[in-house]
Order: sequence, then structure tokens, then C-alpha cells
Amino acid sequence: MSRIDTALGALKAQNRKALIPFVTAGFPYADITPELMHGMVEAGADVIELGVPFSDPSADGPVIQKAGDRALAFGIGLVQVLAMVKTFRERNSTTPVVLMGYANPVERYDQKHGEGAFVRDASSAGVDGVLIVDYPPEECEAFAAALRAHQMDLIFLLAPTSTDERMAQVARVASGYVYYVSLKGVTGAGTLDVGQVEAMLPRIRAHVNVPVGVGFGIRDADTARAIGRTADAVVIGSKIIQLIEDAPREQVVPIAAEFLRSIRQALDA
Repeated sequence: MSRIDTALGALKAQNRKALIPFVTAGFPYADITPELMHGMVEAGADVIELGVPFSDPSADGPVIQKAGDRALAFGIGLVQVLAMVKTFRERNSTTPVVLMGYANPVERYDQKHGEGAFVRDASSAGVDGVLIVDYPPEECEAFAAALRAHQMDLIFLLAPTSTDERMAQVARVASGYVYYVSLKGVTGAGTLDVGQVEAMLPRIRAHVNVPVGVGFGIRDADTARAIGRTADAVVIGSKIIQLIEDAPREQVVPIAAEFLRSIRQALDA
């Protein structure tokens, strides 16, 4: 059983919803990420999604693209991201950490460090899940099995356009949770339609037997509360990035924590 299964299972037993914040590793300051992760956990985060900076992100809107570009300019790559997770684990052995990113950095890592190196080193660092935006489920069975052998989960995106066939494909290899992208488009785009999400979740659950998180477009406590009525988890990324992008270093963690506390309170209300 992975740390993700343990964490989400405990929340379900308490009839509570998971709060999953996303931040780009190495943003807005190269060395702040472990400190920021601890602050988010103290504010009520149940799982942390850590974005791996990449030069050509296909699913990220301008806010997260800009954050990734800034982290890349600091020299943050997958080696540094794994080191950040390892540092976080020195003080926190329970909160699940999911790496979210793209195939290129993972495949380059294996090319440089040897076949299977990413799975080995991610496990050693304390990673619990991997979400690779451009890995289709039909090509991921071996990768998913390798992750599961190291108690890590492979997490997939589903979208408003996902067919029943695609949901069934995802269900065969997904573990941990699935991430329902509530909008057509990139991160931070558009206005979330709560009714559409409520209509879609029963369709997803007819195929997948893991918790369903919802993200893209959740920007405040009211929306989080509305989504939390039907979803198992609420994922928030772009809003956090916007709040901290221009903050002085000493204010980054307090600003993110204050925002997440408001979301946690809304989910628990």
C-alpha cells in the first residue's frame, strides 16, 4: 500500500476531502521548495503535487509556464527536484508527494543515469506518485508496474472530453487517484462549471475504483467547497503560483499557508 492509499483512505474513513496543492519545484526561489512544502502541510495539505520544470509544457497555462521558466533559469531539473523531496522527507515521513510533469525529463533521466534509474531514485528520495501528462495509459503498463513495485502510484488525467473507452484504459493502470481536469484547455484557464463536474464524476467512478481529484479552475474557498461535495480531492495550483510569484522570500510560505488554511476550513465546514 502506498502513502497515497494510506492518506486518502484515512480521509475517507473520516468523511473528509483531500486538499492537494500544486507548486512548481524551485519557484519562486530556487531553495524554498522543501520549506514551502512543510508550510503547506501545516496549513492542511494532505498530498503535495510538485511540478517538474520543463521547457515545453503542453497542459500548463501562462501562470505555471512562467513559474517553470523561472525555475529552469535557476537550474532546477529532475535531479534537483528529487533532492528537494529527499530534504522534505527528513522531517516528514507521511505526507504523500506526487511529481507532476512531462515524459521528456523522465526519459532523459534514464538515458543519463541508466534504465530504471528514475523509478529507483524517485523511490529512494521519497516520491509516492508520478503524473506524466503526455504518457497515454495504453503505453504505460510496464512503467506502472515498476512504480507499484516500489510502492509508488501512476496517476492519470481525465478530461471533459474523455470517452468511456479512455476511462476504462486509465482504470487498468491507474493507482492512487485520478485527476479530473474540470476545464477544456490549460491550467488556470476559464471558469469552472460545478454542475458539469457533478455530472461527470459518476461516469468516471463507473470505471475507476480509485479516488477522484478535481483541479484546473479552483481558485477560492467557495469553489473548493462546492467541488468537495462530490469529489474526493480538490487540487489547486495556478492560484497558489499567482499568490507567491512576486512575494518577498520571507512571505512566500505565510502567504501560501494562509490561502490553504481558508481552503481547508471550507472543505471541512
